[in-house]
Amino acid sequence: MSLSPLSSSLLPPPTLDLDHLRQWVGRTETREDQISLSRVNAMAATLDRDDTYRAGDALPLLWHWLFFWALSPASGVGVDGHPQRGGFLPPVTLPRRMWAGGRLSFPAALPVGSIARRVSRIKDVNAKTGSSGRLAFVTVAHEISANGQLAIREEHDIVYRDNPQPGAAPAVPRPAPSDAHWSQTVAPDPVLLFRYSALTFNGHRIHYDRRYVTEVEGYPGLIVHGPLIATLLMELLRRELPERAVAEFSFRAVSPVFDIDSFSLNGKLADDGKVDLWAANARGELCLQAEATLG
Repeated sequence: MSLSPLSSSLLPPPTLDLDHLRQWVGRTETREDQISLSRVNAMAATLDRDDTYRAGDALPLLWHWLFFWALSPASGVGVDGHPQRGGFLPPVTLPRRMWAGGRLSFPAALPVGSIARRVSRIKDVNAKTGSSGRLAFVTVAHEISANGQLAIREEHDIVYRDNPQPGAAPAVPRPAPSDAHWSQTVAPDPVLLFRYSALTFNGHRIHYDRRYVTEVEGYPGLIVHGPLIATLLMELLRRELPERAVAEFSFRAVSPVFDIDSFSLNGKLADDGKVDLWAANARGELCLQAEATLG
């Protein structure tokens, strides 16, 4: 029997020992993976692209998230579908875990079919108390290389948070900008979310298990992956400025996107050679904010 948000909130809150968690700062992990041709073409099909990739082609930006899986055995998976806490990542005890954002640069292309190496390091662990309760932030730095050449630098922010308290006031939504140069509407569906979860080996149940996400975590619908939204924004930029290279990209999740409504992808070319990008829900509220620096 699963716990509802109300009954789970009546349990004693887990402790958050920041001094203990900060002992993970500086830990490293190295993984190797082949930039699989079949997985790349499966991603193209998932995004409804007509492209067919071949060995040696440049991997589209942000598609590296399809690789370097954490292969936890079934017995090592937590109730939320993620690998159990501990190991390389610090064992933060707060129940909700989500991708908060990241910053990336792309010194070189990552070739499809190559053997790539990712070296990861815990860069920082912090905690604070916000209007929604306790928050813990873990920043992981990654460097991805292939054929002896650095291709991607990335800082990945993970946020952990408390379950909402009964009767707590919802967060005040932020209106999204209304001056987009380009806009596209996306109608997310469970097939898209399942495919992206499968391609990234992401077992987090908030993306595909409607009963879990509504009854246990208390959300109104399946949550669209933050990295998927960021990838769709990069796809929007590629379609609108196909001849321009992207040197840097950063993004920050503001509020969840659910599969119960459509959402929009938006972009605006700024005067300084950068591109402002954002996703907004059907009510015009900001959900994810990003910026690309053109090369």
